[in-house]
Amino acid sequence: MQKDFEAWNKRKKRIHIENENRLYREREIWWCSLGLNVGFEQDGTGSDSERPVLILKGFSKQVCLIVPLTTSQKKNSYHVTLGNVGGKNAFAIISQIRPYQRFTF
Repeated sequence: MQKDFEAWNKRKKRIHIENENRLYREREIWWCSLGLNVGFEQDGTGSDSERPVLILKGFSKQVCLIVPLTTSQKKNSYHVTLGNVGGKNAFAIISQIRPYQRFTF
């Protein structure tokens, strides 16, 4: 599947303008616009390329450390079971832990 990076850049600009930073706490799960990523990094889904993430550590109002979540079960040491989240089995993709700056919820 070919990724449309130009369309994502337009949506990213709109998302950035429309959303204010909101207060978050560590260990909360939020929907964040992760976008279209290069290579095998986990993309978001839907029109705003969103994905649930677990907030691991807050560094400031604009920067935190997140881990993307998925419902896809894989038998490897990089998919850690979180249990039932919103009625579905959830897994943290720990190989893709990353800082997130001025994230949009």
